[in-house]
Amino acid sequence: MLEILFFITALIYAVIGFGGGSTYNALLVLGNTDYQLIPIISLICNILVVSGGVWHFYRGGHIQIMRIAPWIIFSIPASFVGGIISVPEIIFTGVLGCSLLLSGIRLLWPEKEDQFFTSIKVLQHRFMTAILGALLGLLAGITGIGGGIFLAPILHFMRWGNAKQIAGACALFILVNSLAGLTGQSLKIEGANLFPVLFPYWVLLPAVIIGGQIGSWLGTTQIKKWIIKKMTGVLVIYVSVRLIIKFIGLL
Repeated sequence: MLEILFFITALIYAVIGFGGGSTYNALLVLGNTDYQLIPIISLICNILVVSGGVWHFYRGGHIQIMRIAPWIIFSIPASFVGGIISVPEIIFTGVLGCSLLLSGIRLLWPEKEDQFFTSIKVLQHRFMTAILGALLGLLAGITGIGGGIFLAPILHFMRWGNAKQIAGACALFILVNSLAGLTGQSLKIEGANLFPVLFPYWVLLPAVIIGGQIGSWLGTTQIKKWIIKKMTGVLVIYVSVRLIIKFIGLL
């Protein structure tokens, strides 16, 4: 059952340029997986899904590397540091759930309301980009996801580009931060014999690869941009609610 859910998650999230790490985390948390293993499993799945997404979005002309570079440069070291930081399960679940809830609400906000916020020029400043990139990378590393689900609302908020350009930027952001975060997570538990405990989850890898490839193709060629944004918002809110319920149960 878990591989079917991971396949569906990879397919849907790949449409919007994401890897699905937040929902992988939620499924594993709700499945009572050892929370120390959850970021590693999720990040590996993330990397497999968004690698295909980056390729499809780049071929479609939706990735502008020089524009997204400032976000990536400052997020990578922060994501690595976040991966090394050890956090209790209750904090891990609570931070992830609350962050995703805010992101989802922002994505479902009516378009006409964005016109007011575009007048806030501070968001366009290069130093703000560096600060936000580092903060998003740190949060991504701590929670064990790629961070695109946090970046997307900000880019939509800034009217950084159209929905497919933002999806492509997020896919690249997720890929590099997943690699950095996975490195940090691995160093955190260095010396532990992970292979026996991770081996049963190998069936998830082909599931996310196939689902991710299908989703990336749909996202770059078949889906209208407003559908992409609303799908993102609905998915994020659903996942956040499940995590918040889990967090309340841990209190």
